[in-house]
Amino acid sequence: MNTPVNLSAARSAPRLSNQDLLGLADQCVKCGLCLPHCPTYAKTRHEADSPRGRIALVQGWLTDRLEMTPRLAAHLDGCLLCRACESACPSLVAYGRLLDGARAQRVAATPVRRRFRIGRRLGALSNARVMDTLSRLASVYVGTGLARLVEAARLIRFRSIATHHRLLGALAVTARPVAAHQIDDADLDLFVGCSGASAQGGAIAATRTLCERLGLRVRIASDAVCCGAMQRHNGFPEAADRAREQCAHVHGGRPLVGVSSACIAELREHPALTRAQEVCDYLDRRNWPETLVPAPLRRRVLVHEPCSHRRLLGGNAAVHRLLARIPDLEVAPMPENDRCCGAAGTYLLDQPEMAAALLEDKLHHIRDLKPDIIVTTNPGCALHLLAGVRESGLDIEVRHPVELIVRQLLHLICESSNR
Repeated sequence: MNTPVNLSAARSAPRLSNQDLLGLADQCVKCGLCLPHCPTYAKTRHEADSPRGRIALVQGWLTDRLEMTPRLAAHLDGCLLCRACESACPSLVAYGRLLDGARAQRVAATPVRRRFRIGRRLGALSNARVMDTLSRLASVYVGTGLARLVEAARLIRFRSIATHHRLLGALAVTARPVAAHQIDDADLDLFVGCSGASAQGGAIAATRTLCERLGLRVRIASDAVCCGAMQRHNGFPEAADRAREQCAHVHGGRPLVGVSSACIAELREHPALTRAQEVCDYLDRRNWPETLVPAPLRRRVLVHEPCSHRRLLGGNAAVHRLLARIPDLEVAPMPENDRCCGAAGTYLLDQPEMAAALLEDKLHHIRDLKPDIIVTTNPGCALHLLAGVRESGLDIEVRHPVELIVRQLLHLICESSNR
């Protein structure tokens, strides 16, 4: 099942030039059909915070009619890159590619010291060892009562402290060690990525358990490599290409499955990884033994659909089909799933006010519908939603769909063994 890959021919295209970017921008006819679909425009009602407006700003900057001022940069940085506009665009403007390229040009023009600081921060956030250390610190932060002390001292009124406080609180819940499992005759490679153990540790463990129940042998590589999406969307395409190339070295020629929809969308852009699969879609296509039926669960579940899953992977119908295997479970899509929740990679750290405003829209529906469980396939969305649920004082779980399936399977096994 594993075939050699010629990586020398599998490298990404070079950085887009100004002319390339202007060519992409010129495809926009400024019709405005994208405006109702843009989450940031819906909040600010400012033309410069719309896809059409941002494209015009990029055109003005690249043709030297506009200077890259802090104000102009703020409008461009305010984009979530959710790509909802692409679905609505009659001209099929490649908005995501255009914005990624514009950010790369802007970073290239940034003073060396600042560029180094930004790159070093992104390198840390996309490093599995750093994220694992951060998750352990999060457990200490919450477990020792330091988090409660920060809240009691009202230090969270400071934006920078509040942003990191909420993220650490969520990581303390989601983190779980992931051990390598190197076998040569595996049926699939399970992609962990840089944040898998810290943000989706439970989902990775559940996936391995379920695969074993289905008779599938899982390989977990000893090197937890990053897909590169974080660097690409923040203006460092060369670093992103190197990260994705490393993924191809580790997983190329092997069936690759991942629990993060965003990672799978990024990996598929590499010629050696085009057949990488999102885990729910992969599991939904397997043959399940008739005896493998989860225990009933009388709970209400809201299914959150990440932008990466909706826009780049063709939708999450497989999630609903998997959850339908659990008897008595009431499953419904979260209202306004076509709207970004505000996580968007590093957006929840870099643009906390807009991220919080978009999250509040989700929380409004959550409070109204009162689900017992929320499921999502993206680690950033899971952390963002979990933080919002906890801050709102709601007793609601945030899980990956596979975690819920496996929990009910294990519950049924426990019931059988106790009889």
